[in-house]
Amino acid sequence: MTDVEIEEENAAITRAYKELLKVSYTTLSDDDKKLIRSAFDVALDGHKNQRRRSGEAYIFHPLAVARIVAKEIGLDATSIAAALLHDVVEDCDDYSIVDIERLFGNTVAKIVDGLTKISSLSKDQDMDVSLQAENFRKMLLTLNDDVRVIIIKIADRLHNMQTMDAMRPDKQVKIASETLYIYAPLAHRIGLYNIKTELEDLGLKYTEPEVYNDILYKIKESKEEQDFYIKEFSQVIQTSLDKENLHYTIKGRPKSIFSIRRKMLKQGVSFDEVYDKFAIRIIYKSDFANEKFLAWKIYSIVTDHFRPNPVRLRDWISSPKSTGYEALHITVMGPKGRWVEVQIRSERMNEIAEKGYAAHYKYKQDTEKEDNLESWINKLQEALENPDTNAVDFVEQFKLNLYSKEIFVFTPKGELKSLPKGATALDFAFNIHSEVGLKTRGAKVNGKLVPLSHELQSGDQVDILTSESAKPNANWLDYATTARARSKIKSALKEDKKRIGEEGKEILRRKLKQLKITLNESSVNELVSFFKLKTSLDLFYRVGIGTIDNTMLKDFASKRSNALMSFIKNKITRKANIKKEDLEKEEVTANYDSLVFGKEEEKLDYKLANCCNPIPGDEVFGFLTVTEGIKVHKKNCPNAVSLQSNYAYRIMSAKWIDSSQQEFLVQINITGIDHLGLVNDITKEISSNMHVNMKSLSFESDDGLFKGKISVIVKNNTLVKKLLEKLKKINGIDKVTRA
Repeated sequence: MTDVEIEEENAAITRAYKELLKVSYTTLSDDDKKLIRSAFDVALDGHKNQRRRSGEAYIFHPLAVARIVAKEIGLDATSIAAALLHDVVEDCDDYSIVDIERLFGNTVAKIVDGLTKISSLSKDQDMDVSLQAENFRKMLLTLNDDVRVIIIKIADRLHNMQTMDAMRPDKQVKIASETLYIYAPLAHRIGLYNIKTELEDLGLKYTEPEVYNDILYKIKESKEEQDFYIKEFSQVIQTSLDKENLHYTIKGRPKSIFSIRRKMLKQGVSFDEVYDKFAIRIIYKSDFANEKFLAWKIYSIVTDHFRPNPVRLRDWISSPKSTGYEALHITVMGPKGRWVEVQIRSERMNEIAEKGYAAHYKYKQDTEKEDNLESWINKLQEALENPDTNAVDFVEQFKLNLYSKEIFVFTPKGELKSLPKGATALDFAFNIHSEVGLKTRGAKVNGKLVPLSHELQSGDQVDILTSESAKPNANWLDYATTARARSKIKSALKEDKKRIGEEGKEILRRKLKQLKITLNESSVNELVSFFKLKTSLDLFYRVGIGTIDNTMLKDFASKRSNALMSFIKNKITRKANIKKEDLEKEEVTANYDSLVFGKEEEKLDYKLANCCNPIPGDEVFGFLTVTEGIKVHKKNCPNAVSLQSNYAYRIMSAKWIDSSQQEFLVQINITGIDHLGLVNDITKEISSNMHVNMKSLSFESDDGLFKGKISVIVKNNTLVKKLLEKLKKINGIDKVTRA
């Protein structure tokens, strides 16, 4: 770099630092500014010789993370200092955690240590257990140390996502998948809704760039029309709001690209058919005592002018979400027959919605409400520390709980409890306390006895009946839906099975001795095979509960030699079958020679994944399975994000290089308005296309509407797209989609 460039860069660093102090959500005292300045000086020194992949000085990254922490999340000076220092210990040999504690005190050091541990989690790769899921689990353990560790980590991830253009495409997909898989749901749960939305949109940008850019273009294209619509909507209600002397602002906000994409997929509609692509937010001034009264007053004014959808009312003021979110949401029929979501919030509620944790604690002393975040962290800790829970299962269940919708139910004494939608009476029992759950023998909902599997609804009053003699059984896993309940039930069942298994082992030892057989590894393996079990514990457990009795053991002893021969023979046969499968696989995969893998573009054996059925022309990737070799998935496969996040080291780049000689089966679904000759029009269109052969078709008509399924043989994806476009143009057809 030239002297001029160095001078310009130093000036830019100084500007970024001064901007950080200006935009802080909390008021900074002189001591706060000194702390932040000291952290900045150490970070500047620690990263002085480092540059990011884009070429800019590394110090811009911690400055950007600190800015997000200060402005977007609104944390205090301690957090801003920790954000500036978050990479210093990991990346610089000159500073250790001991140095950070000496210079900045115990709290900053503890947060930086937590962030360092997350960044330096083991990189060993295990093909059987997802390393990434285990790493997420370890990361979540830091929640209990100080929730600010996770919040700063989310800010760090947001800035990395914002500046990822300089990375290799495979790295972009891995990081974006991780973000969608865990960081966005986590931001949602902590109440950082704006950051959650940006993480989701950026995640989609790198996992499905074509989809992202297409929706972004359409949103920009319709912005002027949307702005006009919001103005038109606002003008209708402003006069009425002004008459009540309310102080308010009305804002229009388009739905995120990710949420529009989710609606398109869920409802099977196009961009133009998504009816509520934006929301209108009314933010009003109020003291705490009158917030609820004014919210319903505004609701009344809005619904005087626009007809509400009664099933779309969401009252999160009377019963706030467990994230602390409060608002009144209504969906009304606006001008030109469009559904519009209206969100009604006080300024305090809006701060909590935008800043999450920081605003929640700013207002905590005034509201004296239960601290839901701390309560949630304590419950999470129990599940995290359970050594018996498989890491991937845990993260999947945890992720579902992060995004789950909530219901609110009452205890017999009238205390309000929040549970995920779909929760059962048994989930409620474990929500009260683990011991209550484990001793449950029944439940009453609204005074009536119900099964433990009974699904609860908002407003239910639930009374759990317990007994000292009650204990979980395997059926309980079918009744429970929450991670907390399932984790406790599995642990209890495993302990019970282990105890009975130990007793059964001794019983088996005595009974085999009478049959002149020694209990050892060899005989146990024979018994497991003979009784078609999976593990030795299954064997001991069944002996312990008496389902394997004396008669059955005698039968084993008399047939032992035959069983042994059969066992050996089965192994030989199995090997032969494996070879046969290999030959069959070679025969099949030899035909599919148009896919290549990796940088070297190697031709390897593979199978097409059943979950997404890729065909030539589709964007694809290879996934190295443990037992079935390479499976090829579409890049927009429903399982892609989970695979790319949890098992990034098993992902292989893949592409089609020549599909001209191959033929693939594709199913097309059609719906529309039935009329005479429609089927003939469809079959004529398909048969007139020389490169598409129809294999089967079925149609059904009901009250003037029809549904159809057509199976066609095609050579590549381009031909499918052309056929879909032609079918859409046929009179009467409403939707044409590839299954």
